[in-house]
Amino acid sequence: MITAETKYLGKLRCNNVHLKSGAQLITDAPIDNQGMGSSYSPTDLTALSLTTCIITTIAIYSDYKKIDILSIEGTTTKKMSNTPPRRIDSIDVTIHVKLPVYSEERVKTGIERAAHACPVSKSLHPEINQNVVVNFIQ
Repeated sequence: MITAETKYLGKLRCNNVHLKSGAQLITDAPIDNQGMGSSYSPTDLTALSLTTCIITTIAIYSDYKKIDILSIEGTTTKKMSNTPPRRIDSIDVTIHVKLPVYSEERVKTGIERAAHACPVSKSLHPEINQNVVVNFIQ
């Protein structure tokens, strides 16, 4: 089954439609690669996919283990290689997990383990450096 359909809009932009939900997403080439930088670039989405996958995996793990998480937030920084071929060199992800004050150390260990087990992390090319930090806030 097809997941999404993409239509080229011209000027290095694409409209992407998720077929199951109808959600749309515009992509644009970055300014440093002849685009307008008016939306996420494909490599931005790759980096962001790592962050959202980590957060989703933590949430699935926490639901399964009945762990009370007050909030999860993250930041993503993508760095492109300075040498050809053009590719992602590294993705820096910082995740902030807010837990209740009474949380045990084993809970944090389990959450960190889940963060490093997300499917996107396991799918990225091994030459892409993944720098993932999980911070706990109480």
